[in-house]
Order: sequence, then C-alpha cells, then structure tokens
Amino acid sequence: MAATGRSGCPINLAVELFGDRWTLLILRDIAFAHRRHFREILRGSDEGLTSSVLADRLDRLVDAGILTRADDPTHKQKTIYNLTDSGIDLVPVLATIGTWGAVHCPADPDKAVIARELDYEVPAPWAALMKSLRAMNAT
Repeated sequence: MAATGRSGCPINLAVELFGDRWTLLILRDIAFAHRRHFREILRGSDEGLTSSVLADRLDRLVDAGILTRADDPTHKQKTIYNLTDSGIDLVPVLATIGTWGAVHCPADPDKAVIARELDYEVPAPWAALMKSLRAMNAT
C-alpha cells in the first residue's frame, strides 16, 4: 500500500494505495456496514482481520486522506473513523467489485444483497471496450 508512484498510470497508483484485500475490506465495512470504531471493524470481520493489520491500514488510509480520525465525544478512549470525500468516491469502485463478485464467485446470497441493490447499467464507453475485448477473444 505504499505510495511510491513507480508509474503515472492511475490504475497502478490506486493499486499501490489500496491494493491489498484488507484495505478494501476495511473500506467495505466502513462504507456499507457503517462500522466507525476500531473494535467494531475488528470484531465485525468475518475474514480474520488482526488488530495489528487493522491499525496499520487505518493509519495508512488516514495518511492518504481516504479516512479521517477523530476522538469520539461519547467515549474518551474511542476513535471514530469516517470516509473523506475521496473515500466516498470509492463507493462505486467497491460496489462494482461487489457486483462482479456476486456474479462470478460463489458468494453467500445474503451477503450479495447490497451488491445486487447497487447494480448499475455499464456506461456506454465501458460496454464498447468490453465488446471489443470479447471480439478479440472470438478470433
């Protein structure tokens, strides 16, 4: 998740920032499960996220400007994490990954509900590119 910027390619830069599974799952939990506290994210993880990995990824996401960290006014030992505007802009990315996973992977139907609710019509430029890629495979 280092921001080394070895290439100016936007896909490379994004992958360097949040290309590991834990980062995407943490963002999923904050965006879709409304988990805002460290313990909520940790305990809500079905994937076995460890506290050290969670702490590291939260720090990196805050440093990257994707999350904010603030003291919880209701409890002096808790911290609240929220998506910044930059983090909120990731919702379509996460939804697209979820939609793909719901269609192409053996996803739990109950957990695929949000992906189905956020399904969308592929934009015309994407559809054209996908069509041309499928045509190349047919030859």
